[in-house]
Amino acid sequence: MMKQAQKMQLEMEKAQAEIALLTAESSTGGGMVKAVASGDGSIQSITIDPDGIDPEDVEMLQDMILTAVNDALQKVNELASLRMSAVTGGMNLPGF
Repeated sequence: MMKQAQKMQLEMEKAQAEIALLTAESSTGGGMVKAVASGDGSIQSITIDPDGIDPEDVEMLQDMILTAVNDALQKVNELASLRMSAVTGGMNLPGF
């Protein structure tokens, strides 16, 4: 039993290292705004097409940025959950 727990712990550590390297991209406004999130929860990049900027409608640009960032974070979190689920066999372990 102890060996199984140690093996699972090693596999979880390996999965967490892999998750940190994951990235997910999202775009909004027909590709006017793109965001890339990494598995460690950080935003790696935000790209804004200059043609999509309307100085008269800054709120729309802000909304597109928020949507792209939140969607990219959600995607990378789903990838991380799938990876951890593969290691834990679907067990719901707190903190993972």
